[in-house]
Amino acid sequence: MISVGIDLGGTNIKAALVHKTDGFIDTISLPTHAEMGKDHVFDRIAMAIDELIENNDVKPIGIGMGLPGMVSLDRQTVKNPPNLTGWKVENVSKELKKRTGLDCVIENDGNLAALGSARFGAGTGFDSFIMITLGTGVGGGIIFKKKIYRGTTGMAAELGHVIIDYHGPLSNSNTRGGIEAYLGQRFLSRYAADRIRQHPDNTLFKTFSKDFDLLEPVDLYHAAKDGNELAIDILKKTGEKLGYAIVNYVHILDIKKIIVSGGVAKAGKFIFEPAKETASQLLMPPFLEGFDIIYETLGNKAALLGAASLAFEEL
Repeated sequence: MISVGIDLGGTNIKAALVHKTDGFIDTISLPTHAEMGKDHVFDRIAMAIDELIENNDVKPIGIGMGLPGMVSLDRQTVKNPPNLTGWKVENVSKELKKRTGLDCVIENDGNLAALGSARFGAGTGFDSFIMITLGTGVGGGIIFKKKIYRGTTGMAAELGHVIIDYHGPLSNSNTRGGIEAYLGQRFLSRYAADRIRQHPDNTLFKTFSKDFDLLEPVDLYHAAKDGNELAIDILKKTGEKLGYAIVNYVHILDIKKIIVSGGVAKAGKFIFEPAKETASQLLMPPFLEGFDIIYETLGNKAALLGAASLAFEEL
């Protein structure tokens, strides 16, 4: 059985043919051109799907698609997705069926990253887990008894907007101190730049002082790996904030396996160890049994695999 998985972002459209048990058959990526409007984007998605099908001479059962924004319970409509110009309340399934002839189901991209992990990645051995995606922002999904937990209207698991300090920094949350303000890529880079400016003798200052906009979390990781104490401390403080958020998630959901993915997560032990240490200190003792933080190696592929898996399960 074969389906099409789509991961739609403001910059790129990623598409894949996926076999239900064997995984990827073929993949393609093309620019979204979001600024040209929603009809143009739908046409480009259809073009990517047509190319995959023609190149591989297959007949998929349908399309599963992940995208940012709030998705309806029937998995047909998305509301106000960020970074997609002109999108308001859009029946994505209808638009793609009109262009491709294939049935389509959609879901929030963080939820599908979690589903991809559950079906093909680090989450395969668990009935329930929380996935946290650390990229440009902070997102994720909740897998409960092998299924995506969606809440009452399909909008559960906005994990990046859990508030850990009402007096903290700003991000895309409606108030200060959401976890995204500490772990979203651009917000972490902003915090790091502020710290580095206070240490003009540090090699990071010498490298980035002319343009701190070039500083990315991966630079902190490489510096920490080389023994830079400032980089190690910045990532430690970031990991501690992740630990505070995880305590909230675990106490509310009683799910003790945490899977972390995304670009910022590549900082590895420099974030994970302080996160695990902080959470272990603050969790109520009964929640410590079975608690663990695990890195998802699939990266961005998880959302594509999750999108295809959604098609298998819903179509």
